[in-house]
Formats: sequence, C-alpha cells, structure tokens
Amino acid sequence: MWPLYAAGFTTAFGAHGIAASLGARAQGAVTSLLVLGGLLALYDGAEVLLKPLFGTLADRVGARPVLLGGLVAFAVASALYVVADSPGWLWAARLGQGAAASAFSPSASALVARLNPAAKHGRAFGSYGFYKSIGYTLGPLLGGVLVWAGGLRLLFAVLAVLGATVAAWAALAVPVVPPLPKARQTVLDLARRLADPAFLAPTSALAAATAALSVGVGFLPVSGRAAGLGTVATGAAVSVLAGCAAVVQPRAGHALDDGRLTTRTGLAAGLLLTATGLACAMLPGLTGILIAAALTGIGTGLITPLGFAALAASTPVERLGQTMGAAELGRELGDAGGPLLVAGVASLTTLTYGFGALAAVVGAGAVAALAHRRR
Repeated sequence: MWPLYAAGFTTAFGAHGIAASLGARAQGAVTSLLVLGGLLALYDGAEVLLKPLFGTLADRVGARPVLLGGLVAFAVASALYVVADSPGWLWAARLGQGAAASAFSPSASALVARLNPAAKHGRAFGSYGFYKSIGYTLGPLLGGVLVWAGGLRLLFAVLAVLGATVAAWAALAVPVVPPLPKARQTVLDLARRLADPAFLAPTSALAAATAALSVGVGFLPVSGRAAGLGTVATGAAVSVLAGCAAVVQPRAGHALDDGRLTTRTGLAAGLLLTATGLACAMLPGLTGILIAAALTGIGTGLITPLGFAALAASTPVERLGQTMGAAELGRELGDAGGPLLVAGVASLTTLTYGFGALAAVVGAGAVAALAHRRR
C-alpha cells in the first residue's frame, strides 16, 4: 500500500507545489496574470478531460500498468522543463504532468480498493487521503523553499526524481492485479450507473469537499490580508485547514470499518461541518478565519474517505477504475467550481457573501443527505 500512498502524495504535491510557486516571484514564463491562469488551468484541464478515460483503461488492461505508466510520464514531463528551460517547455511540462496525473491518480484509487477487503476500505482510503493531504500541505511550503533555493527548475527536478522513485517502488512492491472479465457495457448502461444515487451522492459530497478546500486555501488568506493580518497568521490558517483534514481522514475510515459511523451519517455530518466552516469565514478577524479553517478541514476530512469507500462498495470490482475516474472528474469540477462561485459572487458584492454563497450550496447538500437518510 505504501507506494500507492506515495502516488497520492505525488499528485497532490505536484499540483499545489507548482501552483503556489508559479506566481510567487517573477518567472520568465509568467508574464501576466492571464498567463499564470493558463498555466494553472492546464493541469486541472487535463485531469478533467482524461481521468475518466484513464480510469476506463485501467479496467481494461489492469490498474497497475496505468499507474506505472502515469508515474513514468509524470517524471518525464517534469524533466522536460529541467532540460529545456524555456516558456514553451513550461507549458508542455505542465500539460504533461496533468495528463500523467490523470492516469496514475484514479489507478491508485482503484488499486487501494482492489488490494483491500471491503471491511477495510475505510481505513485504506483514510490513509490514502491522509498522505494526499500531506502533499497538499507540503506542496506550497516545500515548493516555495525549493524555488527560493534554485528556481522553478529545481522544483521540477525534485518532482522528476519523486515520480521516477515512486514508479520504481510501485513496480517492485505493487502486485499484479489482472483485469476482471466484465459484461459488455453500452453508453446507456454507463449513464444509468453514473446517474444512480449510489454514485451521485458520494461524488457530489466529494465535489463539495474539494470546492471548500480549494476556496479555503485560495480565499482565507485574502480575508486575512483584508483584516490586516500578516502572512504568518494567514499561512497558519491554511495549515490548520489541511492539518485537520489530514488528521481526521484515517480516524473517519477506522470509524466506518468498525461500524461506529455509517456512510450516510458521516457524509451528512461532513457536509454540515463544512458548510458551518464556510459560514464562519464570514466572521471578521483571525478568530473567524481559524474556526472556519478548522471546521472546514474536519468536515472535508470526514467526507473524503467515506465518499471513496462508498463508491468502492457500490461499484462492481471490474468497473472500479471507471468509477474512480468519473468520481475524480467530479472532484476536479468542484475544485474549479467552488472558487469560481465565490469569486463571481465576491465580484458583485464582497468576499463575505462569496463564502456565504458556497456555504449555502454545501449546506443544501447536507440537508438533502439528512432528508434522504430519514427515508
């Protein structure tokens, strides 16, 4: 399992490490905010388009080859910019990294489910989410240190070595998991399965959690600066958010496996805590920011392992890759949609109302989950 946890760390560290570092100081390739936005969108755009495709491929040829191929491709894409330090190759490297992560991320999720019995899926996905959260936390911090020490090329070099190392580790330690025979599936069959509440409910919760995390990381520092707080205080708030999410995920997974928590109850509670956290972000000053970060982190930490465990439990084993790829697509849409909603409302009113708008959307999801649970 450890190489799979390392793969989760790699995709999170690669995404946030570079995203946080691209605009941190003047880079030759980042000449405007429009260029910066395009570079950031390349990674997420590739994931939105390709994750379902690579998830389906993992079901067809086996998750292990797709995992290894994605990790090797990630290392090669990262090395491109190290060797050819130019603006054009930065765009190519960023696109290549996103495409590669689209391959090994859903494959790793599918293998987590295949290599663990159903009774331990909560623990497995909790641990997987924990190491991803560590990657999200360390990405901006360690990425900034690397860029300060040796520029953007040093960060890409570290990512190339990381991708190659994890690929070699996975090749040695991850067992061969052959694809399972499956009945022929039509487009209508796929549409029915993806429209089933057993898929939609956890995927929607995962999308809401990702939207809240993205908004917390991106906009809580803006609230801090507006309140006259320094970078240390606002940075601490973001660390509280990521740290709470990382700590809660394994515990939520254990509680699910031990029968102390059900999926429906956990997802509803997670959505309610996340919505409350976003509402607390409307409060002025450091206290509101810290409470918002803590509650949002705890809520998303509940949702993530329970959501993936629910998807694994409701999916035929031979379709796990496809399901995980589609679920990851939902998360990416949340990752993009949350900030867009908050920014759109904030541009018309204030950031306070932007937080409130997302809190209302997530809270509506919690109400729907609680109403469904009572039926």
